[in-house]
This record gives sequence, C-alpha cells and structure tokens, in this order.
Amino acid sequence: MPSSSAYATLIIITTMNKCDISDEQTLDNAGVRVTAVRLLVWRQVRHGFNDAFSLADLEEALPTIDRSTLFRTLITLSEAHLLHEIDDGTGSQKYCVCSSNEAHHLGDHVHLTCLVCHRTFCLPHVTIPPVPLPEGFEPKETEYVVKGICSACRSRN
Repeated sequence: MPSSSAYATLIIITTMNKCDISDEQTLDNAGVRVTAVRLLVWRQVRHGFNDAFSLADLEEALPTIDRSTLFRTLITLSEAHLLHEIDDGTGSQKYCVCSSNEAHHLGDHVHLTCLVCHRTFCLPHVTIPPVPLPEGFEPKETEYVVKGICSACRSRN
C-alpha cells in the first residue's frame, strides 16, 4: 500500500485526467452544483468542440436551451476554472475547456486565430514570454493571440 501522501497524489493525478472521470464528477470536483442543464452544456463543451467556441456555437449545438441560460452556465463553468475565456479580437467572446493539468487557467499560453477558417485554437505548449513592465506596475492577466493560418488551412494551399 502506498503512503498516504503518495496515495493522495495518485488520486489527484487520476481525477485530473479528463478521460478517467465522469462529467458529473468533474463538475462536482470543481464545486459546480450538478443540474441537468449544466451537465448537458458541460458534455457539449467537453466532448463536442475540438477548439475554442462561442456562445453562438453553443446555441447552435443546443438549440433547445435559451441563450441566457447558456450564457449563465458558461460564466459558472469559467468561474469554476473548467473553461477559460479568450478575446481573439473577433468581437465574439470565445471559450475553451481548460486542459486536464490546469488547476487554474491563468491565460499563460498563446492562442491562434486562423484568418482563413476563423477558428481559434489554444496552444497550451506555447507560453507567453514575460513582459517587462515599469516599476510600480503589476500584471494581472495577459492575453496573447496570434493571427495567422492554422495547419489545416495551410495544408489545403
């Protein structure tokens, strides 16, 4: 039997792997009260989108749920650090599921918005370089969006 600290570490690693835990348990672990609508929305965003999505995308995927309920649910999931928000300059707020190893997403990676297909991608392995600020300034958030061409659009040319 492993030591209690090794056992606790094993539990944390196991529960953070999104393939190993149910959608209901993910919401519960994040402190989100599980309701039918929240579960339906979470399942859609967790399993139905491969890259960033907007409220309009979610409305299209779940047409039986009204816009204000979807919006409030996105805010709840964002506040629970299950989603992170992306301002990609398109005028439409985007959301992306936080990766399974993010305890709290702090916007510490780069996003790419494709100028051809207009999709926005998280690039979690491309970190934002530190920005030197004048003395007395304190950074709270950094967003870094690259506008370019995604690999799928580039391979079509």
